[in-house]
Amino acid sequence: MSQDTIDYHQLMQAAMRDVVRRTLAIVAEGGLPPGHFFYVTFVTQAPGVELAPELVARYPDEMTIIIQHQFWDLEVDEDAFSVGLSFSSVSQTLTVPFSAVVSFVDPPAEFGLRFAAPPGFEAEGPRRLKDDEPAAGPVPEPAAASRRSDGQRTGGNVVSLEDFRKK
Repeated sequence: MSQDTIDYHQLMQAAMRDVVRRTLAIVAEGGLPPGHFFYVTFVTQAPGVELAPELVARYPDEMTIIIQHQFWDLEVDEDAFSVGLSFSSVSQTLTVPFSAVVSFVDPPAEFGLRFAAPPGFEAEGPRRLKDDEPAAGPVPEPAAASRRSDGQRTGGNVVSLEDFRKK
């Protein structure tokens, strides 16, 4: 086998991160479409993350934010996004490189993506903000199925690269 192999894993990670970038760019340009909201989980100490020191101290591994009702100044470029959110009634702007994102979920659309953590930042599990913080909430497990209002399970559009890896 040739040493010049195609790194499909890396290509897929880049393509899926581009879905997140494009989705956030659509929202930055035209606002959040009705019925959509996003859970974005990221590694708080990954290179390029700009976050208040008290939030990094509180969430040293991962943090989940919700982009729904109370956000402002969403800006998206090729490598990162920044957004204003309120944490315990304190307005803050955070900047998150797409390389730091480990999960992106749009629950109403039954869509979610998971990413490998940046090298050296593999955490045991996400650290979530407390319920009294408007920018936070529970993170749904982006499983391949969810429940409709009638209780029946439905399929989702979750893509996980782990499903395609050789064991």
